[in-house]
Amino acid sequence: MLALVAFVLLILQVLLVARALLDWSVALAGPSTAGSFRARLTSGLHAVTEPILAPVRRVIPPLRIGGVGIDLAFIVVFFAIVVVRSLIS
Repeated sequence: MLALVAFVLLILQVLLVARALLDWSVALAGPSTAGSFRARLTSGLHAVTEPILAPVRRVIPPLRIGGVGIDLAFIVVFFAIVVVRSLIS
């Protein structure tokens, strides 16, 4: 049972990393056109990860430094998953 939980948490980590990479690609390459593969993939990843990040983001808002925002909720959730996975393994 714990192996299944660890696997689900690993999948969630991979999805969070994919979301971060796609979000950065928008910042570096510009927005994608509606209906493109990247736009659909980004939308899907947001649909899966946002229910986990949103409650944390309400408690810990993004840190604004000049024109840059650092999503602290993403960092907290990612490292919480790392800690939980290390505790159950």
